[in-house]
Amino acid sequence: MKRALFLFILSLSLSLNAQTTGPENGHLIIAGGALRDPDVFAKFIELAKGDDSHIVIIPTAGGYDVTEERKAGLIRQWKARGANKVTVLHTTDPKEADTESFAKVIDEATGVYFPGGRQWRLADSYLDTKVQEKLFKLLERGGVIGGSSAGATIQGSYLARGDTRTNTVMVGDHEVGMGFVKNIAIDQHTLARNRQFDMFEVLAEYPDLLGISIDENTAMLVSGDTFEVIGQSYVLIYDDTHWDQKKGAFVPNNGKERFHLLRKGRKYNMKERKVVTN
Repeated sequence: MKRALFLFILSLSLSLNAQTTGPENGHLIIAGGALRDPDVFAKFIELAKGDDSHIVIIPTAGGYDVTEERKAGLIRQWKARGANKVTVLHTTDPKEADTESFAKVIDEATGVYFPGGRQWRLADSYLDTKVQEKLFKLLERGGVIGGSSAGATIQGSYLARGDTRTNTVMVGDHEVGMGFVKNIAIDQHTLARNRQFDMFEVLAEYPDLLGISIDENTAMLVSGDTFEVIGQSYVLIYDDTHWDQKKGAFVPNNGKERFHLLRKGRKYNMKERKVVTN
């Protein structure tokens, strides 16, 4: 009964907010996992004010003990990537995450980054807390939020693969993400793990969503309602169209499970659901 009520409310919310929109200010870097491309990390540091950057790393999705040794390792890693100051923020207690004393470090941040793991852990720890509130304020003042794998999916409004039992269930027991991009479901590790048809499971339940799947070592650089593909592979778009090579145009799917791919340098307007061609 409780789940049925939740699904009704989620469905109503999606139907009332059918437009897919990004943040009005700031930027997002949403990476598909196994991120190694130094240019992607360099872009994140650049958007986080470079030599004046203060990066907050939130490793909670990993599910491991965030010891002082692990914190030190993350700090060294990010300073090697060019960050000026690095802070590690972690809790599994949403009550702690909802306190000013815990979350206030985000007020000083120029960028926040979510490494991979399981996205439901981030949802359990930070949804509807001061941490989430301050993440939106970070974007409002022009900061950048990034994440890879689980740290990508959590940035959308719908939480694909949010099931606590296994990462193979697309519509699971956690379905709400942070919502930095509205009316979207984001998947990751797509081509590397042969996941390119999995998004249709989400869209069968919530057809108004824009589906995005990102391959490994690849990312979306989101600015407003538009994103650019950066990295080394492809971003897959599920907007009920596909590229017809004979017609040289994007055409409706007419009920068939089809998608299209964008490579590095290509741009896409999420609100208009169109590839940017100029």
